[in-house]
Amino acid sequence: MANIKSQIKRNRQNERRRVRNKAIRTELKTYTKKVRTAAAEGDAENAGKDLAVAIRQLDKAASKGVMHKRAAARKKARLSRAAGTASAG
Repeated sequence: MANIKSQIKRNRQNERRRVRNKAIRTELKTYTKKVRTAAAEGDAENAGKDLAVAIRQLDKAASKGVMHKRAAARKKARLSRAAGTASAG
């Protein structure tokens, strides 16, 4: 355990951020899975609805610094493509 006050505070801050970021990442995985399963089943309507929610959450995570903006853009593009194949197929 650190003896320096500033480091003790920094440890508290890091722990709070870690827990929050983990919750957000877990939620993102859930939304991503919903889109992919709907697309795999060929359910274009639900895939579209879930895609909109997933994109909103990815943008929010990128703006809050949970993930890099380009990583979010890459995930959005791949999800869009997966949802598009459901509507085409």
